[in-house]
Amino acid sequence: MKAMIINNLGSINEKSIPLNSVEFPVPVPGVDEILIEVSTCGVCHTELDEIEGRTPPPILPVIPGHQVVGKVIDTGKNVTLHKIGDRVGVAWIYSSCGKCDFCLTGQENLCPDFMATGRDAHGGYAEYMKVPETSAYMLPENFSDLEIAPLLCAGAIGYRSLSLTGIINGQTLGLTGFGASAHLVLKLIKVKYPDTNVIVFARSHGEREFALELGAVWAGKTNDSPPLLPDAIIDTTPVWKPIVEAMKILKPGGRLVINAIRKEGTDKDYLLKLNYSKHLWMEKEIKSVANVCHSDVINFLKLAADINIRPEFQTYNLSEANQALIELKMRKIKGAKVLVIK
Repeated sequence: MKAMIINNLGSINEKSIPLNSVEFPVPVPGVDEILIEVSTCGVCHTELDEIEGRTPPPILPVIPGHQVVGKVIDTGKNVTLHKIGDRVGVAWIYSSCGKCDFCLTGQENLCPDFMATGRDAHGGYAEYMKVPETSAYMLPENFSDLEIAPLLCAGAIGYRSLSLTGIINGQTLGLTGFGASAHLVLKLIKVKYPDTNVIVFARSHGEREFALELGAVWAGKTNDSPPLLPDAIIDTTPVWKPIVEAMKILKPGGRLVINAIRKEGTDKDYLLKLNYSKHLWMEKEIKSVANVCHSDVINFLKLAADINIRPEFQTYNLSEANQALIELKMRKIKGAKVLVIK
């Protein structure tokens, strides 16, 4: 099968070739696994974190990709949840132990044996992939394969982030960064919390203009002063500076939720600038988002279908995966990026 693989780790720039195009063996499903013929796969910033070594794959080569849509073409002998021909999706959570306190209380995202799709196991930048049957999700019929791919990670992690803010209708929400996840959060807010104003901080003019097009009441640069102070902020950026700037303008009692698996660069300069009285006093909180649970994916897919949340996206062929990743690194973003596999 055709696949794009991470073969070596290193920094990405405009002249990089982050992934190698190869012929790879078609995987054989185990007794509790399904084999999927992949049709589309979303491109995520986490792929950059893997390639650049911030959350490196434990074994190379590996096929990245964790926003996967396709159809089941083979099943292991113990599979009961899916049948051949089913359209399914796969997200970041590939597996967990199923036995620890976290798994038994619905917090499998915190499991010490958590395995990630496309990092700890081969993912969806390929024509076929296998996955445990419990980590494949039946998909709403009213979305195309292209539309649903970004919902599996950008949407699900955005849904989890929004839940963790504790925001209520009528309060003000801040978004720092405006890529795949943040633009879906804004669409979700406009329907679920119609009286909530959303303000956006983003580096590029294009991202700010896009945010205003989708209904943000204000959009500015990272260190601009907004007309409204936010009750909660979701940070979706790959760097540290927006965290310090966000804590400065957060309302008393507010919460910053950091939706990022890793941060680029060194953090000591910005951590030293996190002043207690200026940034943390008045019961402000900082909370991180770690992975996603099965319930996040299931609940968000149902909600997206019920209220018709559809992503904005750009498409690329599988052979153009490197171009998509480089554009993502260079912040050439308008919504999500999706690979067409078949």
